[in-house]
Amino acid sequence: MKLLFSLYGIGIISAFIFLKQEKTLEESIASGKELYADFCTNCHLPDGKGVEGVYPPLAGSDYLLQNRKAAIHAVKYGQSGEITVNGTTYNNFMAPLGLTDEEVADVMNYILNSWGNTAEEQVTLSEVSQIKN
Repeated sequence: MKLLFSLYGIGIISAFIFLKQEKTLEESIASGKELYADFCTNCHLPDGKGVEGVYPPLAGSDYLLQNRKAAIHAVKYGQSGEITVNGTTYNNFMAPLGLTDEEVADVMNYILNSWGNTAEEQVTLSEVSQIKN
């Protein structure tokens, strides 16, 4: 009987995770835009251009598209050490933002589809959950 309840619980959790992945790209971008305004604009600015030499641009960023996993990792866990964005080296600290995996996916979808960026694929909850520190 305990095994039956355990399997039932796993099924509910799996179904819940699956349903969360059903968010459309448009819905994810809308949520991500709000998160960006709350967590990212102080450094990367409302237009995503950042501050040259201090905070890297997200607008038209070669780094985001060429280093997708590293970009997700930075949003999920923070960033330290050198990175090069559009030919400029940045060596600053980005604190972890404390976002859930779903929020990370949403803000990544917003960033990857704004200011001249175009992602080939939507960032999913499953993709973000696979990124480990």
